Amino acid sequence: MREPRFSGGIFDRPTREARIAEIEQLSTSAGFWADQRKAQAIMREKNQIQKEIEAWEEPARMLRDAAELLEMADMEQAVEFDQEIDAALIAVEHKVSALEFARMMSGENDTAPALVTIHSGAGGTESQDWVAMLLRMYLMYCEKAGFKVAMMDEQPGDEAGIKSVTFSVEGDHAFGYLKAEHGVHRLVRISPFDANARRHTTFASVDVIPDIEDTIEVEVKEEDLRIDTFRSGGAGGQHVNKTDSAVRMTHLPTGIVVQCQNERSQMKNRSTAMKLLKARLYERERQMRDAEKDAREAAKMGIDFGSQIRSYVLHPYQLVKDVRTGYETGNTSAVLDGELQPFIEAYLLKAAGV
Repeated sequence: MREPRFSGGIFDRPTREARIAEIEQLSTSAGFWADQRKAQAIMREKNQIQKEIEAWEEPARMLRDAAELLEMADMEQAVEFDQEIDAALIAVEHKVSALEFARMMSGENDTAPALVTIHSGAGGTESQDWVAMLLRMYLMYCEKAGFKVAMMDEQPGDEAGIKSVTFSVEGDHAFGYLKAEHGVHRLVRISPFDANARRHTTFASVDVIPDIEDTIEVEVKEEDLRIDTFRSGGAGGQHVNKTDSAVRMTHLPTGIVVQCQNERSQMKNRSTAMKLLKARLYERERQMRDAEKDAREAAKMGIDFGSQIRSYVLHPYQLVKDVRTGYETGNTSAVLDGELQPFIEAYLLKAAGV
């Protein structure tokens, strides 16, 4: 069996165990918890290393179990174990393949939670309905992946759908996976809002940034902020609390605007908005100092023709195609029900040059 690889090299267990021991010693030292943000980031690093070790151990354990089953079958000269042994070996192969794929997750902030924002493009109600469809798709994908989602802000459409929505995603390599979704998504279908049943093309943008507030220092001066409070509006629903607690935060030097209205507490909404603002400021700074613009920067174009990363065609034929990788499928219903992993893996493999 091949040794699993991480970050492009052989899995170095001694180094990882040494780092765990170092963190455990650090955590008992005086003053370690004085800086809560730094301490929590270090403890998350420890948990991530432990997960890697456990992931590396699992296929070896599975292989030992299969070997014991094979030995038992030989001793008893029983053929009824053959199918069970074959299934066990296939499971080991799949697990090792998953570990091999994990080496794609070596980018900056790949292990971080993700902050996802979906904006409607030109097209009014049709585009706003597309945002609602994309939100449903991502929520279903996150559920299948075992990710935890928390709604941060939602702006309902004028007649139907959603103008924009922001949510956070926590889970193993949440940003590492969801960064593949950053860009413009194009929908072609017969519009249910067109009385003449004509075909419409509409767009929505998906913005994915890492949630790294706990691991970086971003200074936000009070005098650089304009903070407005307002009542949550729109059609209501499970994600919107109709109270006077909504917060909109504008960073005057950069013009970045964030808002949160999902909590009933204005203090909680303000804290969440600040978290989102810091993440956006950090990402802005990272992009500005990145001399060689990466694919994420290149994908940030207008929400219109020629800028999409993926097309979802529901009429006159059924096809979802990623224009970056060429990966496509005719099972549009499955994709809209959250079956995004093949698209994400194809993107990550191409980005890694595999």
